[in-house]
Formats: sequence, C-alpha cells, structure tokens
Amino acid sequence: MNTSTTAPLASWEDFVDDLRPLQEKMLSRIPERLRDDPRIRQQAYRLMLMATARTAIDALVGDRRYPTFVPEINLAINLFQPNADTVYKSALIEPDGTYRVTGYRGSILFAKLGQLGPDMLRTGEPSGPLSYLDLDDLTLDDKGRFSVIVSSERPDGYTGDWWQMDPKAIKLMLRQISYDWPNEVDTSIAIDRLDVPAAKPRLSAQQMSDNLAELPTMIANASMFFVAHVEKMRADGYINKLKVYDLTQMSGLTGQSYYEGAYDIGDDEALIVAVKVPEQVKYWSLILTNDLYETTDWSNNHSSLNGSQARVDDDGYFRAVISAKDPGVPNWLDTAGFVSGAIQGRWLDASDTPIPDIRKVPFDKVREYLPANTPTVSAEQRDATIRARRAAQQVRKLW
Repeated sequence: MNTSTTAPLASWEDFVDDLRPLQEKMLSRIPERLRDDPRIRQQAYRLMLMATARTAIDALVGDRRYPTFVPEINLAINLFQPNADTVYKSALIEPDGTYRVTGYRGSILFAKLGQLGPDMLRTGEPSGPLSYLDLDDLTLDDKGRFSVIVSSERPDGYTGDWWQMDPKAIKLMLRQISYDWPNEVDTSIAIDRLDVPAAKPRLSAQQMSDNLAELPTMIANASMFFVAHVEKMRADGYINKLKVYDLTQMSGLTGQSYYEGAYDIGDDEALIVAVKVPEQVKYWSLILTNDLYETTDWSNNHSSLNGSQARVDDDGYFRAVISAKDPGVPNWLDTAGFVSGAIQGRWLDASDTPIPDIRKVPFDKVREYLPANTPTVSAEQRDATIRARRAAQQVRKLW
C-alpha cells in the first residue's frame, strides 16, 4: 500500500483567490495624497499586471535544470525602476549545477553578468549581488563569441574561461548597457546546463502546480516593493534635492554610484540640474520616474540622458532642464505629464561621484540660468530625436 503524500495540486481558482487581497494591499500602500487619483489607481493596477507578466515567465520557462535567459525588467515590465540604457535578462539556476554560458559580445558600452542570491521576487527581501563577471574579461573568438563555464569547481581538464559559482547563487542576471543607442549592437546570450540530460523530460503535475502556486506571493512582492519609495524621499525632505542612494543590497552594479531625490514642479516651473562631470567616468546617466517609481517612458519621451546623448558645457558642467514643457535646449528631461516623481542618476567607475545641485526656476526664465551659448533645439529637431530614440529602443533585444 502506497502511503506517500504529496502537496495538493493548485487550481486556477486557487490562483485567482490568492490574488484577490492584492488590490486592497496595493491601494493601502499608495501615498495618501495620491490614493483618490483615478490615474494613479490605474497605474497601480498596471504594476500588478506587469508583476503578473514578469512572474508568469518564470512559471512557464523558469526551469533551473533547463534554464534560459528571459526578460527581467524593461519598458513593458516597468518594475524596480529599470535604467533607460539597460537591457536586463535573467536565468534561474541551482548552485550545484554546471552551466555553459555562450553568446556574442556585441558592441554596446559594456555587459556584465551577475550571480544573485535569495530572490527578492520570492522572499520579498532585498539581496545584494554575490559577484559580477564583465564579459570584456572573457576570451572572444574572431567572430566576437564567448564561452564560459559556471560551476562550483572547475571541470577536470577544462582550460577555457571559468567563473566560480557562489554556493548561494540562484539566479544569473545580465545587464547590457548601451550608450549610443542607434549604432551599438546588443549582446546575445544562451545558457545550457551540462550535468543533466540534453532532452528535457515532461513536467510533472506537481512541478506545474508548484510553479502556479508561488505566483501570487511573487506578484505581490514585485508589484508593491517600491510603491512608497518616492513618498519616503518626500517625507525625508528630499523634494527637489538629491542624496546618495545605496543599492549594494539591491543587486546594484558593483562600481556604480547612485543618487536620487523626489521632484515636484508645476507646468510653469522647471528644475535646473547642474553637476561637473568627473574627469574619468565609464558611464553616467540621468532618468526620471513617476510617483510609484516606474521609470518614465524613455522610448517615447525625451525623459532620460546618458553621457553619449548629453551636451556638456565648456566649463565641464552638465546642465539639464526638467520640465513638463519643452524648453528648446539639448538637455531636456520631459516629465511626460507627471508633476511629481523621482530623479535618479548613476556614475560608473568614476574618479569622483558628485551629487548635482538643483534649482527651481520659472519656466520662461530657464535660459537665464544656462550658459549663453546653449544651443536652441527646434520643435522639428526634438520630434526627430524622439522618433530616433523610439526606433533605437525597438530594435534592442529584450528576449
């Protein structure tokens, strides 16, 4: 007689029922000053939908024995405030596995692969990166291809590139950062687990049930984690003011310094952001978010700038204008209809990591606070720039 027991199999009704409390939890997390705004409420529902889309990918193809790199966050999965220049992909792994990661380096500014520990989607708690591998440190063949083994120990007799697996690693995440969007080619990447049979067996009912059953918790964690983040900055006094933001325990990129603060301006106002660019810096950028910490649409709006796109003045200063209306200057950051939100910047491998100054000014007097030789950008030029941004983003490889 078989007396073994297994967990009850999840049903679709169970899944839907487990999701029902999320709406009330989400709405209670929204800052009180915004809670009655119908557009904010719909944005919150969109966050829940994005989280459902993101976590469903794991449920469908997130097999640690047969992994594949899938979209982590991006414009469509606008969770955890994605950087406008970065394409994020991830693959679920087991620390005792042996994996081969292969692909093409491409021509983007840089690409780094990280080993991540306990997954915030599943635990609801932040977890810092365990280690990073710069793809530029790998051996490339004459076609720009790389191949690296990731395992706890180097395989016997193997002399190629090897990256030691941390015993706490459960996910690999690739960051691909592009500076010159229209002219750079993204990295291509694949992963294969070598210590399992090549052919994947059919999933059991229990495996599929487990994948479905963990989704409601993951959806809640992903959708609600940063909803109150901007409001916390406002409460701490960082409105139209910036501070250092420590992301070392949030899978932030090693060697990258972050700063951020909340913004709040009217249609007839603008913020002038000014900072002297470090003498040595590999990468730098500035982005905006809305009040729920979704990155402002960088593909369809002029709402982000990086070191390749920005104009630096003759005195070495980068000066940007944040406003709802186009001031007709090169370094405009469009709030895209959000009167309040957040500003975030990055310096990577920089000789200095300054925090920009911010000044609120009347919109019609913006040029009084900029160098006299600041160029004028016409409406036609801006239109062409935005269309070029959109095209460049659409050809990037999100999957």
